[in-house]
Amino acid sequence: MALLQISEPGQSPDPHQRRVAVGIDLGTTHSLVAAVRHGVAECLPDDQGRVLLPSVVRYLAGGQRQIGYDALVDPAQDPENTLSSVKRLMGRGLHDVADAAKLPYRLVDQPGMVGIETVLGTKSPVEVSAEILATLRYRAEDTFNDDLYGAVITVPAYFDDAQRQATKDAARLAGINVLRLINEPTAAAIAYGLDHGVEGVYAVFDLGGGTFDISILRLTQGVFEVIATGGDSALGGDDYDRALADWLLAQSGAQAATAADRAAIQRAARQAKEALTASESVAARADLAGAKVELEVDRAAFDTATSALTARCLAAVRRTLRDAHLNVDEVQGVVMVGGSTRMPVIRQAVAEFFRRDPLVNLNPDEVVALGAAVQANQLAGNDSAGDLLLLDVIPLSLGIETMGGLVERIVPRNQTIPVAMAQDFTTYKDGQTALALHVVQGERDLVQDCRSLARFELRGIPPMAAGAARIRVTFTVDADGLLNVSAREQTSGVEAQIDVKPSYGLSDEQIATMLQDSFTTADADVKARALVEAKVEADRMLLATQSALDVDGALLSAAEQAEIDALMLSLRAIAANSTDAAAIEASTEALAHGTEAFAAARMNAGIQKALSGKKVESL
Repeated sequence: MALLQISEPGQSPDPHQRRVAVGIDLGTTHSLVAAVRHGVAECLPDDQGRVLLPSVVRYLAGGQRQIGYDALVDPAQDPENTLSSVKRLMGRGLHDVADAAKLPYRLVDQPGMVGIETVLGTKSPVEVSAEILATLRYRAEDTFNDDLYGAVITVPAYFDDAQRQATKDAARLAGINVLRLINEPTAAAIAYGLDHGVEGVYAVFDLGGGTFDISILRLTQGVFEVIATGGDSALGGDDYDRALADWLLAQSGAQAATAADRAAIQRAARQAKEALTASESVAARADLAGAKVELEVDRAAFDTATSALTARCLAAVRRTLRDAHLNVDEVQGVVMVGGSTRMPVIRQAVAEFFRRDPLVNLNPDEVVALGAAVQANQLAGNDSAGDLLLLDVIPLSLGIETMGGLVERIVPRNQTIPVAMAQDFTTYKDGQTALALHVVQGERDLVQDCRSLARFELRGIPPMAAGAARIRVTFTVDADGLLNVSAREQTSGVEAQIDVKPSYGLSDEQIATMLQDSFTTADADVKARALVEAKVEADRMLLATQSALDVDGALLSAAEQAEIDALMLSLRAIAANSTDAAAIEASTEALAHGTEAFAAARMNAGIQKALSGKKVESL
């Protein structure tokens, strides 16, 4: 009788076959990857048991690079090539970066997205982020010993279209299929709601290393509705580090004239900030080229030095509550997300503002990745019982430029997505046969104060009197928060459309080149991994052979012993000196083949010993 395999729609026809899907929190300071295993979302550790991956890449001469903890061994030694906090540069031009002079590496002004000068040439923030994403991808594939089907990647709720597209391009360079981009506060709400079954209106206060998001969500029976979102994409723990570093320099009278000095004083500030979480006061020390900084810092001094930043956080919270048409008393709880929310000054400020203690019983570093993993598991078709409905919102209004450089908003901010909205326009001049459309994003009334996203033209409009044409412009925002704009003249049917790919400096040719570069890097990574695996297998074979010789070496003749010793000596030499995985594997195989007779002799001796003194009838 044949057995039929029946699956849920969208799932694999093999009920035992699960697609490997992960959630990735691509953070400013640290990044994580998580997956649902045995029905529970958990962060995946590296081979040393660490779940956090520092979002740092160091480029070395000769085409090499170090990622994560390896890049942090001594960042002050090579600050110009040790790239951190690049998330803040995603989709940004040089004019968007307010603190470029304070960065330890040098930014390069180029059309659209800023570049970073390194020993290996100018690198895009997309390329640097792709290195981090690829490392997390390899970690997931090693954990499951299978290829990655796809990933849900989180972004700050306040990321605009350019920053979201840059994130997707980075994932593409890393060889990752993006199942969806979701906002970090939404991911946190998923994890929190599933773990605790809460309902009601909650605020998600997300202060990471480089970005701040505040989102107001309504949780009702598995529906996570984002009512309003706000924040600051250039405010985070890094800014607290810099503010404390400036205070240390001002108090000591020292100067940080070089990139190495700036890296050293900021590292001292970060260490002091983190220590103040558990201590009332700490000593901050930094060795600069012209002076030695050593000061005692207490919480009061830290709070004063960073008060302007905390005020910016609370101002964003007030704006977002106004957008949600809510009073503070209507918020039933505050979920803290992001490692920077561990700062006592932040927890105290949030508690005073909302007049209730924030919820801190979840690991603020991991909660975003865990929520993304739950969503990824469902989108991959692994969870047939998934009943989550995500109602996310667009963070900034979308519109087009009209005469006089004004903005006509078509999709207002905090509109639930996915969404499609349209508005009718007309021609300005008699006989006008074409219309230029300029798509912008922002809350200001003048185009010059908003961010330009794209330009395209509608041609072939029949000549008519001014105001006679009816041109419908439709904005469609998908579940990732990415935009398509179409324009159609209603009487003639002439139509034009564009998928808004923000002009931040990456053309299709550049992306193709970067993809080719990533393929080259991936090949090197595969070779490096094969070499390590070959050496591990060689060590295992040598250890097993030596153990067998120690126990049963007497079974061998002098010639046989000498032959095995020679094979072992050869394998040790090749494993120690060769970079050719195939050569090591061949030498390992030669030792395995050369010891087959010894293994058979050991087996025979073992059987003979077991049967010695026993009668056949007793067996």
